[in-house]
Amino acid sequence: MILRLSSPAVRWAYLLISAAVAVGLGYFSLRNAWAEHQADPQEAAGLERATKLEPGNAHHWYLLGRYWQYNLEQPDTARAIALYQRALSLEPHAAGIWLDLAESQEAEGELKAAREAFLEARTNYPVSADVAWRYGNFLLRQGETDAAFAEIQRSLAEEPRRAAEAISVCWRAKPDIRVLLDQALPASPQVYLSVIEVFAQQWETDAALAVWRRLAGLRPKLELKQVNILVDALLAKRQVAEAREVWTQALDFAGAPRPGDPAKSLIWDGGFETGVSGGFAWRLQAAQGAQMDFDSEVRHSGNRALRIRFDGKQNPQFENVCQFVAVTPETPYQLEAWMRAKSVTTDRGVYVLVRTPEFPTNPPAMTVDMRETQPWTRLALSWTAGKDVHLAQVCLGRAISQKLDNQISGTVWVDDFTLTPESAPRAASPAASPAEAAAKERP
Repeated sequence: MILRLSSPAVRWAYLLISAAVAVGLGYFSLRNAWAEHQADPQEAAGLERATKLEPGNAHHWYLLGRYWQYNLEQPDTARAIALYQRALSLEPHAAGIWLDLAESQEAEGELKAAREAFLEARTNYPVSADVAWRYGNFLLRQGETDAAFAEIQRSLAEEPRRAAEAISVCWRAKPDIRVLLDQALPASPQVYLSVIEVFAQQWETDAALAVWRRLAGLRPKLELKQVNILVDALLAKRQVAEAREVWTQALDFAGAPRPGDPAKSLIWDGGFETGVSGGFAWRLQAAQGAQMDFDSEVRHSGNRALRIRFDGKQNPQFENVCQFVAVTPETPYQLEAWMRAKSVTTDRGVYVLVRTPEFPTNPPAMTVDMRETQPWTRLALSWTAGKDVHLAQVCLGRAISQKLDNQISGTVWVDDFTLTPESAPRAASPAASPAEAAAKERP
């Protein structure tokens, strides 16, 4: 539509009205901007100036209320309550203001009013994870655990990342994992994994196991590294069977590759083929003076072998390639591994050992060590798990040399570990390919 102005007088009137409107809008915009500039949440004076410049702006009253509620030097919750109520008179559906009002009223001992304010917040924002969380904590402080757990469960369903904090709060209120699983924790893999981590860190392994079994019922997709902390806690508490149960299930849930280990061997991935680490798989820890990697050219069988190269600058106590193995007490075992060496110096070479982490004072059993240049050589030893021994640890080792020329250099390759009960027939060594046979002959 085109507006036609019939006379100069009308046109001037129109221009004056437009200018007045523009000035008015500009004034209010500038006043609003200045009020926002004045509203420094760290300064009461600035906030008060903002409320005077914009008395109809609920946000300024709310910020001023928070200033007095959370003032570390001179908190004034009574004043904060009045300011929150002023803000709510302007913006009655603001759930965040209702929550801060409720907590201020609770601090002042006005528990009935606080409860009503929490309920107002929930009415205005029924799906808020923060509302459910803060109301649930209020109910916990009042000793109303069942209602509190229901709110916390609702909060975690919306915001799973709060699970670690939630289980710490709920466990203090009621240290009964069955109740918490049923009432406070939603059936969420993310929640369950976070809770397992908390319990594992606190050595509450029975509670962690209960959560794990609830998680396992969901058949989740996960990464093995998410489970290693629980396996390690169980091993530290000598719950070896439970650790093995968790590890076996985790392999399935993670879709981990399965190695082609010989039948009856208790070593997992004895040929270093999968790349899986932690748990009951190999654990490779960095060591000064030694570089570890995988060699697909020089190997005893399969696709690759583990290679350790010593740089000639250190005299290390090396036990940085290890694997935990669940064993049966008072059972004899046969350990076997294949090792190759090239130009390994010093009087202390590399060997394989078996020790008992449950009884660290027990001396380890060790094979002979490999030095100088040697072709692929079978290293073997017989070892019997003692009474009450349920866990063994198989490692590569090298002892510190006491000689003057003690800085080790050279390379060793290891492959095809097995640990089998002596009552079981020992698996035949994997046949070498022509390339592997040639590799054996090369120094």
